[in-house]
Amino acid sequence: MEINQLLKKGANMIKGRQYGNPVLEATLLLGELLNVDNTHIYTHGKEEVSQVIVDKFLELMEKRSKGYPIQYIINKKEFMGLDFYVEEGVLIPRSDTEILVEYVLSYIEENHNNQPINILDIGIGSGAIGLSIAYYKRNVNVYGTDISDVSLKVANINKNRYNLDNVILMESNLFEGINEENRFHIIASNPPYIPKNDIETLQREVKDYEPMKALDGGKDGLDFYRRIIPDSKRYLIEKGLLIFEIGYDQGQQIKSMMTDEGFKDIKILKDLQGLDRVVLGVKERRS
Repeated sequence: MEINQLLKKGANMIKGRQYGNPVLEATLLLGELLNVDNTHIYTHGKEEVSQVIVDKFLELMEKRSKGYPIQYIINKKEFMGLDFYVEEGVLIPRSDTEILVEYVLSYIEENHNNQPINILDIGIGSGAIGLSIAYYKRNVNVYGTDISDVSLKVANINKNRYNLDNVILMESNLFEGINEENRFHIIASNPPYIPKNDIETLQREVKDYEPMKALDGGKDGLDFYRRIIPDSKRYLIEKGLLIFEIGYDQGQQIKSMMTDEGFKDIKILKDLQGLDRVVLGVKERRS
């Protein structure tokens, strides 16, 4: 079968999916199976594909048609210009999270340029936040924690992919595994923040296949912020930065939590849709 014919057949198998781009997804998958890039697929439409590849492609497109995320199928998600390995059991990186990373990179440039600093990424998952920072700012030491064996395995794969010897990964439930003598210039986290009762309303790709423990933020979605914000003060240097990704309607509540704990210069950053996406603040200097 020719590439063009196979792409059309595959795209038709998933064209009814609400959250997807059938042609792009079919192209990505076929490119992975053939070990070629999208340009090759587009410019070699008449090229014949072996029956082995045809069968594997159609098998995987059938899986996708049932809602299984394309990122898990191809084991890849682009984030901050980097290709991150992902598999079932880790949260798939989202473009909205780049807002947090871009802010941190600018903050480092402005406040700690070329100085050795320590950053803690709580709940590192695939490594999207911490490893991206470590890749673009080699003067930082990133400590990434998670309670998930799968997440730590995947983060380690991505660490090795980009030769990030400035990253240390460790198993820890929030701060439990962190030595209290450690001090961080920045603590970042994208914790679970979906209210428990809202999870069933999410798209099938998310609620059925992404890890529940990376989604469920408790009754109101704020459980992890309540734990991280007060405890972070023991680990941040004076005037250290605490920064979170948040749900679109949680900005003011988390800002109030940070205010109550004495953080200053609190800001809420919006995503490209104009929705609250990041909250940050600075630990108050002791008097």
